[in-house]
Amino acid sequence: MSSRLLRLGSTIRNRANIIKDGHKLQSTVAAKNYRQTLINVPPTHVTTLKSGLRVASEDSGAPTATVGLWIDAGSRYEDECNNGVAHFLEHMAFKGTAKRSQVDLELEVENMGAHLNAYTSREQTVFYAKCLARDVPKSIEILADIIQNSKLGEGEIERERGVILREMQEVESNLQEVVFDHLHSIAFQGTPLGRTILGPSANIRTISRKDLQEYINSHYKTPRIVLSAAGGVKHSELCKIADDYFGSMKTTYDSEIPILSPCRFTGSEIRVRDDSIPVAHVAIAVEGCGWIDSDNIPLMVANTIIGSWDRSQGAGVNNASHLAAACAEDTLAHSYQSFNTCYKDTGLWGVYFVCDPMKCEDMLFNIQSEWMRLCTSVTEGEVERARNLLKTNMLLQLDGTTPICEDIGRQMLCYNRRIPLHELEARIESVTAKELQQVAMKYIYDRCPAVAAVGPVENLPDYNRIRSSMYWLRV
Repeated sequence: MSSRLLRLGSTIRNRANIIKDGHKLQSTVAAKNYRQTLINVPPTHVTTLKSGLRVASEDSGAPTATVGLWIDAGSRYEDECNNGVAHFLEHMAFKGTAKRSQVDLELEVENMGAHLNAYTSREQTVFYAKCLARDVPKSIEILADIIQNSKLGEGEIERERGVILREMQEVESNLQEVVFDHLHSIAFQGTPLGRTILGPSANIRTISRKDLQEYINSHYKTPRIVLSAAGGVKHSELCKIADDYFGSMKTTYDSEIPILSPCRFTGSEIRVRDDSIPVAHVAIAVEGCGWIDSDNIPLMVANTIIGSWDRSQGAGVNNASHLAAACAEDTLAHSYQSFNTCYKDTGLWGVYFVCDPMKCEDMLFNIQSEWMRLCTSVTEGEVERARNLLKTNMLLQLDGTTPICEDIGRQMLCYNRRIPLHELEARIESVTAKELQQVAMKYIYDRCPAVAAVGPVENLPDYNRIRSSMYWLRV
């Protein structure tokens, strides 16, 4: 009987070793296939034309394409008098040009089956079109016409004032947007990054055609524009088309050359207490780093470790994120999300959460405890999980021609090149627990945070108490 049990035990061990070796082989093969896939991604071709315009494209051979203009100009380049003009220009883009009325423009786009869109951020203005691959030349011609020959008619300007003022009312009802605007206003107070993208209503009511034209003349220069394209596009054809339509744009400045001034971070807080709102909306952040800073990747991994959570998703106490598990176990919040917002020379790294009125203190305590743990005792297992999750999210966000086109345009403005996926994967994979801990100590430990809160925030601790929780005496 004992010899039979010994034989059985030996068989089980052998099978276990075979399974273990099989898993090792599978994981090795999967890793090789993953890296091979990253290397086989179509290359991003970049050409700088004589005009200074950069053309960057990725040809995937798809039947559709996205093509757009990424302009190094946003609300950060405004002053107090013209704050809101960049966003106002975005609204005026589709209101007709010298050779196309608004109706003609809309009919032409619809007849192609294309989609035109635009958005403005604090550092960039973007105009882009989604279309069939064969309609890329026509889409580029329309985009070129829009940014060079917009009519900016007085009647259209007056109509858009009302549209933008209504948009501002909608934004004010979105408390997440409100909190992040408040967060910027106190984190970067007294600097251009502290202003809103839409601008104050007083400016919207007074912005004139002259203001719009001056902004175009001051910032819409070819060296600050990237023509980005992804999908069924041929790079050589794009360069020829771009040369035809943008070659005559002025590259010289009529007045002073705009220089980006640095924006200082100020640890401070703003509270808008309103007990009529059912839940509290709170954001807490420390100063992050700029796009090109080498600390950005470790901060992205740290951001992934904190993660996000929403009670409607059903993730429970076994969630891999410690903060998410605590939220599920003690019902600390309705939802939270960590964020890492980057600009050219600075950033905001923190957490935004929504909670019941008397849960603010408990939620904030858990967030800051988790931050201190990142600084002092984060484990290799957590970092490995975060690295894998970050790489997965990175690839999922590049599903389709539009996100790829956006990634190309944004990276060309931020890095002056597009970082290949295999390089980005290698940089993420190189982050260790020790390096993450060092970076967390640099940006989080004993730093003054910026705090913005809206709603029933009576339970939110005093700022001095929040500041005193940014370090541990036990370290």
